[in-house]
Amino acid sequence: MDSAAFAAGLRRDAADWDARGALPAEIVKAVAHAGFLATDRPPEELGRLCADFGGVCSALRALITVQGMVTAAVRRWGTAAQRAHWLPALARGDVLAGFAATEAGAGSELAAVATSADQEAGQVRLRGRKLWVTFGQVADVFLVLATCAGRPVTVLVEAGRPGVTAEPVRGQLGLRAARLAHVRFDGVLVPAENLLAPPGFGLSHVTATALDHGRFTVAWGCVGMAEACLHAAAGHAADRVQGGVRLAEHQAVRALLGRCLADAVAAREVCVRAAALREAGDPEAVAATVLAKYVAARAAAAVADRAGQVLGAAGCAEDSLVGRFFRDAKVMRLIEGADEVAEQQLGGYALRWRP
Repeated sequence: MDSAAFAAGLRRDAADWDARGALPAEIVKAVAHAGFLATDRPPEELGRLCADFGGVCSALRALITVQGMVTAAVRRWGTAAQRAHWLPALARGDVLAGFAATEAGAGSELAAVATSADQEAGQVRLRGRKLWVTFGQVADVFLVLATCAGRPVTVLVEAGRPGVTAEPVRGQLGLRAARLAHVRFDGVLVPAENLLAPPGFGLSHVTATALDHGRFTVAWGCVGMAEACLHAAAGHAADRVQGGVRLAEHQAVRALLGRCLADAVAAREVCVRAAALREAGDPEAVAATVLAKYVAARAAAAVADRAGQVLGAAGCAEDSLVGRFFRDAKVMRLIEGADEVAEQQLGGYALRWRP
């Protein structure tokens, strides 16, 4: 099924999902049934899918992102048995995944995680609390970043195991329909075969793979947000008459729209470049993905802000797409690497960059 048509069919309900604070279970099932979950698509095709979904609902795009993050980690670092068990279920949507890395003392610095994973006679016992887990309220399995004897590990933890508790998060600034939760692991026991990759690989390999996938899909989702806000602002300016003059005839309004267009086009182009490098297996793809996420997230925030100026009071309405994306765009500049972290990474890249 075409992702643009699928997403467009959901547009009218997105504001209601945001107001209710939940992406409905039937929509999650429909996304899975249409073949959009945990898909192994070429990078640009995956990116366009995320732009289509991101231009409708950030939580809808987040569903694709988090399912893909866990899938990417299992596909690359899982054993044959783990891949055979988890990948089909993730793709069908039989299992919804959550990525549990962030903690109160470990946000940008994930090496500081305090969650422990102690090995005990063929089992692993988890203790800790994770914050801001996307779809953590309804996830069936969590990919948990922890430490084992001082070394970073990642563990697949089924939500139904004794000691797993999801604390719903409501009323946050953005991503209100993404069923966020803080998740507690109180002495949870899982089989040792739930360890994903050997101890020591949890952060530099498994988590890095998941975050790289996340940045790429968030970047494209931001492209969709920027373009949707641009279209909303341009449509309003073309239709709205004030004092006998259409808004679009005012030079100041046209200038705002021009800046929105420049940002939206630039964001898409930098994402297309990242997709091409990923498709080619180019070693520069990781840096290009950081750049794409940085540029696109800032573009989404800037375009949403300017679009709000064009729409005026209409942009502040409860069901306003621009208002919703204005809130969501701030979150995009924080997740999968805040702007300031990306700038540090990109500065290092700039020192060795050549045309």
